[in-house]
Amino acid sequence: MTSGDDSRAARSERKRAYKEAEVPMGIYAIRCHANGKLFVGHALNLTAMFNRIRFEFAQRMHRVPELQADWERHGEAAFSFEVLDRLKPREEPGGPPPVEELKVLEEMWLERLKPYGDAGYNMPPRS
Repeated sequence: MTSGDDSRAARSERKRAYKEAEVPMGIYAIRCHANGKLFVGHALNLTAMFNRIRFEFAQRMHRVPELQADWERHGEAAFSFEVLDRLKPREEPGGPPPVEELKVLEEMWLERLKPYGDAGYNMPPRS
């Protein structure tokens, strides 16, 4: 076997392992330690979501203008990204889509933390 075959086999193995890896999905929070405010959201891929949010802040295009303004005012060091809850992957196919389960879980966290107004960046629920 040549070294080209080794690298091709190793590449193939890494690709297979990547496809089989469990993707962390769940509920996250962005916390501003300078003012105590919190943003709560859900993601089918928490790692990708945290990367996306950092990119949005860097490009000044986060979808919550007040959160973007505080990021610029206080700087990245004043914020933390936290996983509040994880949704376990299904053992068997079927059932409701994971996004529906995530929305229910997010509602529970929103009810618990109430990150609205002076306490956070989320929009309050409609009455």
